[in-house]
Amino acid sequence: MSYPIRIFALGGLDENGKCMLVMELGDDLFVVEGGLKYPDRTNPGIDAIIPNIDYLIKNRSRIRAIIITHGHDDQFGAIPYIYHQIQAPIYASKATAALLQQFTIQQTKLHPDYQFNIILPTSSVTIAGHHFEFFQTVHAVMDSSGFSVSTPYGNIVYSGDFIVEYNANKNYKHDLNAIARIAEKETLLLLTESIGAEKTGYTSPNHRLANHLVVPFQEAQGRIFVALYNQGVYNLEELLKFVFAQGKKIVFYDFETEDYIKTFTDIGSISIPKDKIISRENHLRAAIKEQVIIMMATGEDIHKKIAELAERENKDRTFELHEQDTFIVAAPSAPAIEVMAYDALDQLYRTGAKVVNITRKQISSMHAQEEDLKTFISLLKPKYYMPIKGEYVQLYSNAKLAVSMGLGLNHTNTFLMDNGQVLEFKEGKGKVHTSPLDKIHVGDVLIDGLGVGDVRSEVIRQRQQLSQDGILIIGITISRILKKIVAGPDVQMRGFIFIKDAESFNRELQTLLNTEIQDFLVNRSTLPLEKYKEILIEKVLKLTKRLTGKTPVVMPILVNVDQRADASK
Repeated sequence: MSYPIRIFALGGLDENGKCMLVMELGDDLFVVEGGLKYPDRTNPGIDAIIPNIDYLIKNRSRIRAIIITHGHDDQFGAIPYIYHQIQAPIYASKATAALLQQFTIQQTKLHPDYQFNIILPTSSVTIAGHHFEFFQTVHAVMDSSGFSVSTPYGNIVYSGDFIVEYNANKNYKHDLNAIARIAEKETLLLLTESIGAEKTGYTSPNHRLANHLVVPFQEAQGRIFVALYNQGVYNLEELLKFVFAQGKKIVFYDFETEDYIKTFTDIGSISIPKDKIISRENHLRAAIKEQVIIMMATGEDIHKKIAELAERENKDRTFELHEQDTFIVAAPSAPAIEVMAYDALDQLYRTGAKVVNITRKQISSMHAQEEDLKTFISLLKPKYYMPIKGEYVQLYSNAKLAVSMGLGLNHTNTFLMDNGQVLEFKEGKGKVHTSPLDKIHVGDVLIDGLGVGDVRSEVIRQRQQLSQDGILIIGITISRILKKIVAGPDVQMRGFIFIKDAESFNRELQTLLNTEIQDFLVNRSTLPLEKYKEILIEKVLKLTKRLTGKTPVVMPILVNVDQRADASK
């Protein structure tokens, strides 16, 4: 039976995070991932950004499954905010499902009613009549997978996040046998991640943490603190194994760290003997040289925790850093949080503790680099190829690498696409729709607290203004009947300029306000106050721009005493 196939991304192309791919196999629609990304400085006050899912809402009756390949928020972080709109069975491993549940509770304080179909990382599953072969991959979090789905024209293979590594840990297995079985059939389309595509060689063994722990542990004179990203569960397992081998015990820095690690112990993926744990309440009674204090959090939060501890502003003050302590930062900074990470590191050094900072040059992120990708591509030998997941330069590097391999991939069958562009297969032949009319509507939905998509561009613009030029608040009490200013103008400035440092500016502003308000009362008193506020804001901004070069947020507060008098009668 033949049917048309359409592939497009609602997020994840030409950006870091917010992964969401859609596969349409005839009338059946499969959502692959549902991630978020974190905002940069252009979105002040925003907690997260998720994909626009208008297309999925319109076609919700066709959605057969949501497939989440591993437990990171760039893969599932949007699900808590969109699931009620597109409810469908979620196919995920046991660890991924547990992490999604925990993330949802933490972010929304709700207990979701997800419809999970738990799968083994390597397994065969039939969904709505379509045969899926999942294969386990090695990534920074346990039980990660890629998958293949069979079509009349060959397999569509989705790599997931992966590196080529062989080890004895069942949680992290590059299942070459499963991939080889898929390769026995023709691969119509291969989609692979691109984040590490610019880097030469294999990722392994440069992703491993244990080698960087040997010297700091040998030289430590007191307690050892280790800071890790939540995303780095592979490194967490390395750390635990190394700590116990050294005859030391662990202490959870805070309840967040304890709850996160408990997620894995509860499902049996990680085992920690009880006699290897020192409770926070008893850590002062334990020998300092046997203590390894583990601190974990996501993204910028780990660097906030580090800075708060270093500055003695941590919430519960259970721990304080001393000169005999060693602090290992095993959370290399990401591009969006470099300044925060550097500031936290600076504060650490000021404590006098010994600081070991493990940088991204020393430990690689667990994403496929050139040789990993070459191994995958050469094994599957796809008829068509599509780089996914990454900034444009990473997608481009991935495509260029595939074309260079001499496997018949070229500019006609290797697709470098944008979010919303549709790749369609008819009778096994692939073509990208280039007309704007054929493009799926995509975009960003901003998360602000528990608000989803209710932050408008005007709010963001005002926040940007506040962060750059501050705010100017003008309070004036007037009487329209008496046609005079009763009180004020009173001017308050925050983040703009101090009045005491700008007497000339304040004099000109007061003159402008008195003149303009008096003119309003005498000549334009019928104009609604709200309308007049817009005029006043425009005139004040012209003055501030001319005198200071800044454009603060101007907030005039005009109070009419006549209305108050009427209301009291």
